[in-house]
Parts: sequence; structure tokens; C-alpha cells
Amino acid sequence: MSTETAQPDGSATSSSSNVARQFATIFSPPHPLVLESGDQIGPVTVAYQTYGTLSPEKDNVVYICHALTGDAHVAGRHSPEERKPGWWDGFVGPGKAIDTDRYFVICSNILGGCQGTTGPSSECPETGKPYGPDFPFITIRDMVNVHNGLLDHLGIEKVLAIVGGSLGGMQVLEWAINHADRVGAAVILASGAKLNAQGIAFNAVGRRAIYSDPLFHDGWYYEQSEKPRFGLALARMIAHITYLSEQSIELKFGRRLQDGDEFRFDLRSETEFQIESYLHYQGKRFVERFDANSYLVLTRAMDYFDLAEKYGSIYQAFEKTKCRFLVVSYTTDWLFPTSQSKELVRALVQARRHVTFRELESPYGHDAFLIDRELPKLGSLVSPFLARTHQDIAEGTF
Repeated sequence: MSTETAQPDGSATSSSSNVARQFATIFSPPHPLVLESGDQIGPVTVAYQTYGTLSPEKDNVVYICHALTGDAHVAGRHSPEERKPGWWDGFVGPGKAIDTDRYFVICSNILGGCQGTTGPSSECPETGKPYGPDFPFITIRDMVNVHNGLLDHLGIEKVLAIVGGSLGGMQVLEWAINHADRVGAAVILASGAKLNAQGIAFNAVGRRAIYSDPLFHDGWYYEQSEKPRFGLALARMIAHITYLSEQSIELKFGRRLQDGDEFRFDLRSETEFQIESYLHYQGKRFVERFDANSYLVLTRAMDYFDLAEKYGSIYQAFEKTKCRFLVVSYTTDWLFPTSQSKELVRALVQARRHVTFRELESPYGHDAFLIDRELPKLGSLVSPFLARTHQDIAEGTF
């Protein structure tokens, strides 16, 4: 493994100050990353950000695993001119639920992503051109192996906790099972042991939207003047519906019209209702920051994840774990309903693991763990859970 980026410098980073994006190069030949499929890839560049101060004992590390379309920019701003802070700025920072005055926080862009970590838009060392559709098939386990490769690069043997929601929660589960000696606690938010058939169906329709875009060019669009923005925007619109709830859509939009108080009686009008305008906006903004091939790669990895199929049962999977767990679900989440969280909890209890579970009331559906006004409720669970774990490990009682 090379050391092209600096080790954590221990400097404190607040959510109100600038935070730098860092890069590490790992799994360089002759030691490439062996993927779950049997293919190999290397070197792998990892984009990551850190917050807070690493303790002399290196025992205060909290590693955050982002969701499908997230990235390493979990909190703070890259510059004063940046319009918005990181995607979990209300949750990570000094005095916040994940307190960077106390913990050293790491968040990295996942393998297959498009925000600095090696993915389909990255240059293939053999060709000097983007991998495109030749990027290898990856799984959640492959993503987690890259996270652990980054820890090796940073000289960190064990983390206090791993935290993630949705696809990030799948990474947390995989990590707790296959790198059990490296983690003290696992926080799983709005996630489950697998994506249900309905979720797979929505992913399939999103991928079909991308494949059907005339600008997709079978994935070789990087040298084209126009990218497959229409298909990717449609994929985002479809997915975004699954992140909301019927209650949240009704509260925010109802059947209100976008312009005026009367119907236009015009089939060419695509944004007559406010909800239509909102979804079009979400699609437009998404194509400005995301890569279509990455979307294909990451949704497929999500589809393939299934603990019971891989280990015989969820209980057998959890027999491999050594950490304590916090599992949180939301009442209106229909992408990962509470029944899936309870399935995890039952298996953890059967495996005699330390587990805390809470279902939170929220009208915001799957995205509730990202909504600012919902964060105090989540913080009231995560903050004491992390503090107790940190204390118990320090005292040698866990």
C-alpha cells in the first residue's frame, strides 16, 4: 500500500470550519483487492474526510458509512463559498450527536462511487481511459474491505463504532460480521439484512431508465459531449419516491398545482403539480453530481446483499459478530420497514448479542435519519450509546 496522503494530523475540525478532502492509494500491485466475484482491482484510490482529534490510544474512531448517493462529505464545508454543508452536518460536529470534540470521525466515499474513490468514471491503469462498463462487479463486502484497507493505511487497528443508514447500514452489518475484531459497536439505521423484492423492482426500473437513454452509449459516454442525463434523472426521480412516505408527500405537496389555481388541460405540461416539479428538480440536481455507471454498479451491489442467503440464516451470520448493536427504524419507512429491523433484532437476541432497538415516529419515510428536524430524536439514542460503549471499553468491561 502506498502512502500518497498524509496520516490524520490530529487537528480539530468543526462543522463551521473548512474541511479538506483527503486521498489514499491502497491495494496497489502486486497486492490488488480481490473482489468477492474473484476479479481483482488495484490500485484503489479512496477519497475520505476526517473530523476531530485522534486520541493517543486511537480508541475514539467512529467510521460513518454513507448511503447510496452519499459521499465522504458528511459535515462541514470545503470552502466558505460552498452553498451547503455536508449531508449529516446536523448530526456530526462539536457537541452534536456524533461529537467531534470527543470522537475522531472518518467518512469515505465507497468503492464504485464517483466522488473521488475508484469507480467506473476513474481512469483504468491498463487503458488510461475511464473504466466505464468494464468496471468490475462489486458487492457490499468489497466496499467494506476497502474501508478496512483505509484503516490499515491510517494505522488504525480498531474502531469504536461504525455507523450507517440504508446502504450504509448494509455496510455496517457486513463489517460487523467479517471484520468482527475491529469494531466495538455497530449503529444500523433504516436498513435490513436484504433489500426486499419491491426495492429490487424500483432499482431495476431505475437502471432500465439509464440503459434506455440514447446518450448512454452502452456505458461509453465519457468522451461524449452529452451524458445520459435524462435516464439518470429519471432513475433518481423513481428512487426518490421510495425515500419519502405518503404522509410526507401529502403534507408537503398534496394535490397543489405548481403555477396558478386551474388545470392547463395540456398534455405537454410535465410539471402541473408541485410534486412533479419537485421530482424534476431532484433529478436535475442529481445528474450534476452523480455518474450513471456508478448508479448501476451500486444499486446492483445493494440488490445482491442478503445475509440469510450468504450464511444460512441471519442468526448464523450474527454468530460471527463480537460488537454491541443499536438498531433504529422509522414508522413510515416502506423501503426498509420496521419488520426488517425487528428481524435483525430477533436474530441478534438469538445469537446472544448485546442489542438496543428503537422504532422512531416520523412522517418522513426512509429519509428520516437525514432530516434535520428528526435528528434530535436519533441523537438521543446514538449519543449515549456511543458514550457508554466508549466508557465500557476504556474500563475493560466490554
